[in-house]
Order: sequence, then C-alpha cells, then structure tokens
Amino acid sequence: MEITWYGHSCFRLVERGMAAVVMDPFDNRQVGYEALKLRADIVTVSHDSPGHNFTQAVKGDPRLITGPGEYEIGGVFITGVQTNGHVKKESEEPRNTLYVFDFNGLTIAHLGDMSRVPTQTEVEALGNVNVALVPVGSGGGLNAAKAAEVINLLEPNIVIPMHYATKASTAKLDPLGKFLKEMGLAELESLPSLKIANAKSLPGETRVMVLDYQNHG
Repeated sequence: MEITWYGHSCFRLVERGMAAVVMDPFDNRQVGYEALKLRADIVTVSHDSPGHNFTQAVKGDPRLITGPGEYEIGGVFITGVQTNGHVKKESEEPRNTLYVFDFNGLTIAHLGDMSRVPTQTEVEALGNVNVALVPVGSGGGLNAAKAAEVINLLEPNIVIPMHYATKASTAKLDPLGKFLKEMGLAELESLPSLKIANAKSLPGETRVMVLDYQNHG
C-alpha cells in the first residue's frame, strides 16, 4: 500500500491488483497548490466545497462516491459515515462524510472536514482504524486540540495530518506545528509517501507521520 499526499485533504491510495483511490480532489484556484493531474478508479468526496469536490481533476472515468453507505469496488471495501451537518438549525454546518477504506484488512480512514469530536459509539461503529488521515488546521475541520482528542478515541497505528497551512496553500489554516505541539512532538521529518507492506508491519503505538506535498500525478 502506498499513501501519497497532494496537498490540502487530497490523497491517493494505491495497492497492487486493487482499485486506486483519490480522496477530496481540490480546485487549486481555491486553495493553492499545483493543479491536480491524477488518475484513479474511485474518487471520494467528503463534502461539497471546491477544496474537496473538484472531481474533474481526476482522469480515468472513476466511480464517484459522495456520501454515506457501503461500497465494494475493485476489491476495496468502503464505508461512508456522516459526521457533521446532522442538525437542521445549524444549516451553516456543511455535511461531511468520513470514509474507511479496507484493503485486504488494512484500514485507512479519511476524516474529510470532520468538525466535531465523535462519540464513543460513533468511533466503535468504524471498527479498527490502522491509518487515520486527520484534518488538524481548523478552517472548517478540526483544530489541533480536537484533532488530538479524535486520535485518542480512534487509537490508530499511524496518523497522517492534513488540511493545514503550508507555503503552497492559500487557505486560511493553522500551521502543522500547532498540532505537533498538541501531540507533544517536535518537528518531524517528512516522507515523500508512506509505504505499508501489510497490517502486521504497522507500529504498535500510535505514530504521527508527516508527508511531503507531492505536486505531480
């Protein structure tokens, strides 16, 4: 399994012999970064906003998933769960869908623009999460403190932060350092992408891993 970050909340998951997934493709005119040039078999959209739903940036006639439900495509099991936007009177809160992707027992959760800490019941319903892609820079998604709280609840093996301020980003977001401080970590060395052999090769204790923003498909 290879996990690559293309900036903002956009990642690609690739596992040999299985469907390739792109999550939350963005319109770079809205959030900065380079224009996306990606291919995939599946595209998921967490919520309806140009920083997360620019599906035309992804080539290859992918299957599009934009809301809650259970899906099986190209050997990948996907569960979409609504996390905010439940309450009618809070109409300004956009609906968000969190997705859990199961690649032969290795599970990756993309929290989208999750804005509130889920309940214990909601967390249990997700099952075991190996890798959590977590918004940490506020701006509609979780801030650093709430992100740390969600990570404590999910107890994933690996956390990859997303949706934070970078030199390439034009969105108003908090810097990564704020989240690392909240987690009691110094600056971390970043990786170009994360390769995971299988679920057995994961660390026992939760580890935060920072990915470099990749500006090519």
